[in-house]
Amino acid sequence: MSPRSASVNQELRRRSRERILQATVDLVGERGYEATTLGDIAARAGSARGLVSYYFPGKRQLLQSAVHRLMHRTLAAALEREPRTEDGAELLARAIDAILGLAADHPVLMRTHMAGILQAEGFLQCSEQQRLAALLRDTVARSGSPDPDTDYPLLRAQLMGTVFALLLPGAPMPLAPLRAELFQRYGLGLERGMPPGGNRPGGMPVVRAVRDDVAARVAGPLPGPPVDRPVDLPTGQSS
Repeated sequence: MSPRSASVNQELRRRSRERILQATVDLVGERGYEATTLGDIAARAGSARGLVSYYFPGKRQLLQSAVHRLMHRTLAAALEREPRTEDGAELLARAIDAILGLAADHPVLMRTHMAGILQAEGFLQCSEQQRLAALLRDTVARSGSPDPDTDYPLLRAQLMGTVFALLLPGAPMPLAPLRAELFQRYGLGLERGMPPGGNRPGGMPVVRAVRDDVAARVAGPLPGPPVDRPVDLPTGQSS
């Protein structure tokens, strides 16, 4: 058997890493952070346990990368959904609703993510976070901001604060007034975007197929058939 090309090995490693990130989202959402081990994640992803540690230095870093990937894919799907638009205000409304929707749809996962950011290691930079930041900054720019480099961090902070208020244990705030306050801050009509819960203000139902499309985009392509463990090993390592 001829050796695989560098491009094939790179694609296999990318798919393996994607499976690990998706398994992390699924398991932490189902069981919580403390009850999820790196071994559990490796088993769910169909990868060797050591491969998880090769890609990520620890469970907290893995979780942040996994949540940022989920946020990026959810945001991208919301911005691209039909009907497509170049209306900057509508895109900003969709972005806000996409992030608030994650808090509503994945409360355990998002609460755990926020708690990790507030701990000693704080906010960790990773490639998934950079993709999310670039997409959100671009949305701010398309909405007409004269200074996206200043306005993007402000929006990010406001979104994080709103998610925290939604998920505060024992004293969560209702979503509707928090959403209304954010929309008022940015001069957005409440009829814009896609409010979490599946209904636009006034009772207009959101087409279920749109929500299914967003979910499919977040999950990404199916991983395909299992591969032998040596395929997952990074270049230069052997089983």
